[in-house]
Amino acid sequence: MTVMEALKKRRAIRNYTTQPVEKEKLAQILQAATYAPNDRMREPWHFYVLQGEAMQRYEALAYAYLQERFPTKPNLVESSIKVVQTTPVAIVVTADIVEGDEEATKDNVFAVCSAIMSMWLAAEEQGLGFVWRTRGVGLVHDARMHAFIGASETQQVVGTIFIGYPEQEELADKKRTPFEEKTTWL
Repeated sequence: MTVMEALKKRRAIRNYTTQPVEKEKLAQILQAATYAPNDRMREPWHFYVLQGEAMQRYEALAYAYLQERFPTKPNLVESSIKVVQTTPVAIVVTADIVEGDEEATKDNVFAVCSAIMSMWLAAEEQGLGFVWRTRGVGLVHDARMHAFIGASETQQVVGTIFIGYPEQEELADKKRTPFEEKTTWL
């Protein structure tokens, strides 16, 4: 598969089978992340892998958060929590904060975003589904996630990744705006 084929095929997968993800495949996905470009080779990422009992504790945390955030929308809470209940593994990814250097901290977040995209393509190659969550069930902007994973004060949560074997195989082609409509040649 070429890079373009992988990019065109990539989808956010939210429904998984109960099949556990092999540790070797997770290791390859994490290894792929470490090849992402990063400013001054700071390698500003850290990965918190949640499985088994940790996923159960995360489900309770996410459910409480969603109930607080959407008290009048029980259907939204239930549909949002489903990905946590059915996912065999989640990976919370953080970026290092560079004290006193806001620009370097931003560069670190950009590098971590690139690392997450590398993980996504590696997961696709492994036949695994992948979705990168930030808001809502991802709890990226909630201090409880930071405390849950035990991240230091010098780390910023960038995303919560859900990985598993997809429940369904084929998804329809995704419509994209042609690049010409989003490009200015100078």
